Amino acid sequence: MADLKLEREFPTTRENLFAWISDGAKLFQWWGPEGVHVPEHDLNFSRTGPWYSIMKNAEGQTFKVSGHVTHVDPPNSVGFTWAWHDDQDQRGPESHVTFSVVATENGARLVLDHRELADAEAAANHNMGWTSSLAKLEAQFG
Repeated sequence: MADLKLEREFPTTRENLFAWISDGAKLFQWWGPEGVHVPEHDLNFSRTGPWYSIMKNAEGQTFKVSGHVTHVDPPNSVGFTWAWHDDQDQRGPESHVTFSVVATENGARLVLDHRELADAEAAANHNMGWTSSLAKLEAQFG
């Protein structure tokens, strides 16, 4: 098992940053790595329950991920399970993601914890994907 932790600072309030990581309409604007669009989803991390997204890259490949929102604690944190689907739409190994928001002197910090990944390779792949997605979130505040 491997874990991944990323942190980013944003020039905004905790409450506004929390909205960007929980509200489906805002979340949809930065969800998925750069160069990928999301033609189908049920992204709503403002309530507990199931979620999914289908991402499509420029070559037309699709990638489905789904899980269950396990907790919502505005404006502090939201947690959810995460599992990729294979070509037969079967869910693979499940991991857990927590987005935490902390007030800072100049705004708010997002702490992304992705735990229980299968191995170091999975952690490295998720690091690239989350880093790219967070760049899209940062652009919302640019």
